[in-house]
Amino acid sequence: MTTEPALTDLSAAVRTRGGELRAGGTDTTARQRSGISPGPFTDLGAAAGLRGCTLLPGGGLRIGALTTLAELAADPQVRAGRPGLALAAGTAATPQIRAAGTLGGNLLQRNRCWYYRNPHVDCFQKGGADCPARQGDHHFGVVSGDGPCITPHPSTLATALLAYDAEAEIHGESPRGVADLYGDGDLLFQADHLLPPDRVLTAVRLPAPFPGERAAYHRSISRAHAEWPLVEATARIALDGTTITHAAVAAGGVARVPLRLTEVEAALTGREATPELLAEAAATVLTRCRPLPQTGYKATLFRDTVLEVLERAAAGQGESGRSPDGSTRPVS
Repeated sequence: MTTEPALTDLSAAVRTRGGELRAGGTDTTARQRSGISPGPFTDLGAAAGLRGCTLLPGGGLRIGALTTLAELAADPQVRAGRPGLALAAGTAATPQIRAAGTLGGNLLQRNRCWYYRNPHVDCFQKGGADCPARQGDHHFGVVSGDGPCITPHPSTLATALLAYDAEAEIHGESPRGVADLYGDGDLLFQADHLLPPDRVLTAVRLPAPFPGERAAYHRSISRAHAEWPLVEATARIALDGTTITHAAVAAGGVARVPLRLTEVEAALTGREATPELLAEAAATVLTRCRPLPQTGYKATLFRDTVLEVLERAAAGQGESGRSPDGSTRPVS
């Protein structure tokens, strides 16, 4: 009879052996194959209690860190009360990746910069002295912020969870906001999150949805399927008649960290949801933009992607053309 390893034992293994924890392995395996992350890897797959969605008192929801993207996208509780999160999970990557990739792994994955992913090139992320992307090809780089590393954070679920005011559960610690996993980005030039290697992300907690809220998610990509987003955004809007009583908006693909767009929310709240207002609110993101030589196109794409999710959320359309399980039925 085998005994499931305790989380404290898994943490101790990393402290003793070095390396890192591994969830679904979709990112760690790719990094191991390329030679930039040799391990050793301590698998979380046998740990108990890290999978599935559980309703909490008051209408909140707890989602285990080993819940796969496919499970998250298809879960009835997520689809009913947090459709923006379901849509984000259901449109990420490919069906094969969604079947293996996990919530925790998505939040704590490493970036997709081709200089970082090349074992023959040094960069800040690998202990080097500079960022070769800054002088090289960086057309997928950031458009907001100007830290040492200029590759955007890759987590789609982090963007959605920011809009849902989610908290992260860390084994042995008090819950913290999902944004606290990343900070303000200034320290993310040697990693893509602030969680120490021996700490275990166990779950995320989402508060109860607002009555009558609507949500949408959209990713702007360069091809129809299996592509990393150039810009992505999630929006939640609650209406009293035509007046916006609550708004939560977040974006990814534009900065070293996923961004909560408080300026957009402030421009929306308490005002009538007219097309003119939505366009005015979306345009406020331009004040964040500090394009690099090759990322000027992302400024208008950032604005337009935010406008897309605001229009869809206000109209109750979600993400048109694709349902959370990846099929092509319209979603409302």
